[in-house]
Amino acid sequence: MASASEQLAANMNLGVFAKAKELQQRLLFTLGILIVYRIGTFVPIPGMDMDAFQTAFSSGGGGLLTRLNMFAGGAVERMAIFALNVMPYISASIIMTLMKGSIPSLKELDKDGEQGRKQINQYTRYLTVFLAAFQAFGIARALQGTPDAVINPGLFFQASTVITLVGGTMFLMWMGEQVTARGVGNGVSLIIFAGIVAELPKAIFQAFELNQQGTVSELLLLFLIVLFIGLSMLIVYVERAQRRLLVQYPKRQMAGGKTFGGESSFMPLKLNTAGVIPPIFASSLLLLPATLGPIMMNSGGEQGTGVVGTILAFISYGSPLYLTLYGILIIFFCFFYVPYVFKPDDVADNLRKNGGFLPGIRPGKRTADYLSYVLSRLTFIGAVYVAFVCVLPELIIARQGGAIPPSVAMLIGGMSLLIIVSVTLDTVAQIQSHLVAHQYEGLIKKSRMRRRNR
Repeated sequence: MASASEQLAANMNLGVFAKAKELQQRLLFTLGILIVYRIGTFVPIPGMDMDAFQTAFSSGGGGLLTRLNMFAGGAVERMAIFALNVMPYISASIIMTLMKGSIPSLKELDKDGEQGRKQINQYTRYLTVFLAAFQAFGIARALQGTPDAVINPGLFFQASTVITLVGGTMFLMWMGEQVTARGVGNGVSLIIFAGIVAELPKAIFQAFELNQQGTVSELLLLFLIVLFIGLSMLIVYVERAQRRLLVQYPKRQMAGGKTFGGESSFMPLKLNTAGVIPPIFASSLLLLPATLGPIMMNSGGEQGTGVVGTILAFISYGSPLYLTLYGILIIFFCFFYVPYVFKPDDVADNLRKNGGFLPGIRPGKRTADYLSYVLSRLTFIGAVYVAFVCVLPELIIARQGGAIPPSVAMLIGGMSLLIIVSVTLDTVAQIQSHLVAHQYEGLIKKSRMRRRNR
């Protein structure tokens, strides 16, 4: 009986989707943007000897470089124009979010409504250009230090590489904004999602190929599969988990003696309110110091051995300090980002204006305090969960001591699974909301037609 009802609901959704022309256009627009993105990951920057570079990448690529390659959908190993992906934009967003909480003028802009937010977004774009140029310059220096990778090293190659990579990042940022406004889902998250999903088949094929060659044992392969499935199930379960708060609305009596209201509803609070943003923030911040190494190389190609060089060695990918910082940054950004997603004061004020209240809690400040109390405890559980999911695979990979190839290791990386599951659930939820809105509009039109016919 349950399967029959589910089949009926699916048929109804398909029927509504066939009539939802606006949703179809949004989906086609999103798909077109993602296709353009995938094409760009195969267009190399000028001045490269790709055979020499790919040989160097396959022999020495790993760690943070492989992680960046995963985010970029393989654009790093091909040194494409989208090699930086949207990571500079994410880093700029982090910095601007931190500055909004400490600089009074930015605080005032944030309170000015839509116009103030547009100005802050413009500042974020300027900062993105600066960070992208900084990282692109580091990549250009690193490429020149790679044997035979650059055809004509020099200032012209560095300038062209910086201009190309910065232009690619800004174009991706613009495409992400267009998807958010005219497509379905969050554009920046979908671009990262598309890059990870595009690399998954390659990683799966490589895992089984290495098993056939004897490099990866059957036991290790089975362990990777079990870990992949187990983490996926955990992420799906927790991402759908909610704490539902009862909201009551009082009964009101009209002039004719009739009463209305008195109904109740639920306010859903997600266990992981921050979503995938904290691990992305943490990874982008840990990627920034890695850019300093190539910039600080001397003319002989040797990295500086001073204080900065020692720090970079300590926070290299897979080191104990790296894993510790990664977990701490994830927990920090969970607590830091949640207040921007869910604002207890605004929610409490809206409840009071609409006559709603939480049973046993006074409207206004008491309600806001109670929401903050509940949210802080949910955030703690969610932060520990996100840190566990993201750090555990990294710890296992580091303990294997290179037995797991970098591309295969990224397959079981907790952050990649978290992004795939979270973005998929969020996109499906937005599609369903569009379908419900279209169905509601159809019902309104039918009722108006009936009134006219009468």
